[in-house]
Amino acid sequence: MDGGGIEDGAESPRMTAPAPVRRASMSRSLLRAANQRGEEESVSVEAVLASLGDRSFSWAILVFALVNLIPAPLGSTLVTAVPLLIVTAQMALGAHHLWLPRVIARRRVSRKALKRAVIRLRPLVRPIERTLKPRRPWLFTARNERIVGAMLFAVSVALFTPLPLTGAFPAWSLVVSALALLDRDGTVLLAGLTAGAASIAVTVAVVAAVLAGVESFFV
Repeated sequence: MDGGGIEDGAESPRMTAPAPVRRASMSRSLLRAANQRGEEESVSVEAVLASLGDRSFSWAILVFALVNLIPAPLGSTLVTAVPLLIVTAQMALGAHHLWLPRVIARRRVSRKALKRAVIRLRPLVRPIERTLKPRRPWLFTARNERIVGAMLFAVSVALFTPLPLTGAFPAWSLVVSALALLDRDGTVLLAGLTAGAASIAVTVAVVAAVLAGVESFFV
């Protein structure tokens, strides 16, 4: 699947500036995307992302992070975190268009499970969305967005690591970062990246503790 951010077309000159149009909330946008494309019980990833429109990297990170917040057996992140590794790696490399392997783009997600996840997380996400506004524009230059992509890739690696009590933390930091990217809010983005760095530290500490335990067992 190829996708890319679609730039807003230039508007014709007016005597007075139009009132700013605020982006629809994450929950409304995702619920609308989940309800499109017929009445089948599942919807493909590419259909969801196509329905969400521009800023495909940000929406892809948000969608795949939400998938990782759906309750699943330990070790499932070895599969569900792979799309995040692919998306954030492309962002870090400065890709202009989002590309997903066909096996991921065509993968189907239960509409009910997606809706339940969005509805369950809405009370936690809405306060964040209410604070979003364009801030710290210097964070969104091409060079800095590559750095952000590299940091989000590191967070995705932490999410990929199949360890107990470590999955939700990096997934949440990715959700916050994606929301900030969608509204170009550098302040909230820094908060998301800080949470991501903390999740990496927690993952490293858990891995170190597990390795120390294994080593002491064989000594």
